[in-house]
Amino acid sequence: MQGFGSFSQSKNAGKQLIKTVVIDAGHGGKDPGCHGSFAHEKVVCLAMALRLGELIKAKYPDVKVIFTRDKDVFVELYERANIANRANADLFICIHANAGSASAYGTESYVLGLHRTESQQKVAETENAIISLEDDKGAKYVDFDMSPDAIIGIQLQMSVNLDKSIRFAELLQKEFKRIGRYDRGVKQAGFLVLYKTTMPSVLIETGFLPNVVEEKFIGSSEGQEKMSQSMFAAFVDYKNEMEGRGDKVPVNNAVEPVKPDENISENKPTEILEKSLFFSVQITTSDVKIPLNSSLFNGLVVKEYIQGNLFKYYTGAFLKDLDGAKNLKVELQEKGFKNAFVIAFLGGERISIEKAIKLAEN
Repeated sequence: MQGFGSFSQSKNAGKQLIKTVVIDAGHGGKDPGCHGSFAHEKVVCLAMALRLGELIKAKYPDVKVIFTRDKDVFVELYERANIANRANADLFICIHANAGSASAYGTESYVLGLHRTESQQKVAETENAIISLEDDKGAKYVDFDMSPDAIIGIQLQMSVNLDKSIRFAELLQKEFKRIGRYDRGVKQAGFLVLYKTTMPSVLIETGFLPNVVEEKFIGSSEGQEKMSQSMFAAFVDYKNEMEGRGDKVPVNNAVEPVKPDENISENKPTEILEKSLFFSVQITTSDVKIPLNSSLFNGLVVKEYIQGNLFKYYTGAFLKDLDGAKNLKVELQEKGFKNAFVIAFLGGERISIEKAIKLAEN
């Protein structure tokens, strides 16, 4: 993990009983969050939040579990933090799904802090943007100082909570990786929902709904169960560490590791894409084969197809979504892929854009 110190301070800070947990299902009501072709963030997050709460209650009847919402209602970001603070919660778990391009995949966990990359900043901006749906259009956040100096000041004041937040995030990522999820790491960004919490707090981005493979996973009850079980296993380990206990999640409650051929990966073809009409963005053509992990692709997840004697490379998969592919094309051109252009596939074969548009309209 990059960008954080060790956890030694928390380990030596004394035992802490975990008596109250607040679980926050992102978005809700008039705020649907992001979406894929069939799944909506507010729905999948609520399902995982409620299931996580059930698992905690079943194993720890004495632990008070509070939900910021237990149905499809809109809750302001400020109030979500207030709920946790009023309850004197010992841990705040905020569950979300990621937006982003259709080629992005994996799970990441955030603590409050300074973003280190543009993508981290965009995640926070996307989640923070819902304040425009609040009654005062976000006026109450005017006094929230999200400057680097202010964030650093909060981190210094709440250093023990920050260490514990990082530790819980590490345990989450460890469990997600164990079930085959791609580990995007523990990160930091300026999330308003975490800004006013006074306890260890983590925001989980469970996956990218615009990615058809990711959507198939976290949009399904099976995927939601695996993610909830993983969060629960991380919670058990975190609680044991804080309280100086040694017991683990019982074997019959543990999640079986995902088999290699079931891993969520953009580097392998899927039945969904093989049978579907989708738009993508071609970034380069070569008369020699280029390794998919070549530095030429600047970290992009790419696929290859062969046409004539040429090797052609593309990224992204937008089911019947031409605009999504066009937006990605612009992003890629700005990043240096000047010759990027939109292409289309049907049943695994490239087709003309004109034909794809007609089929998409139908």
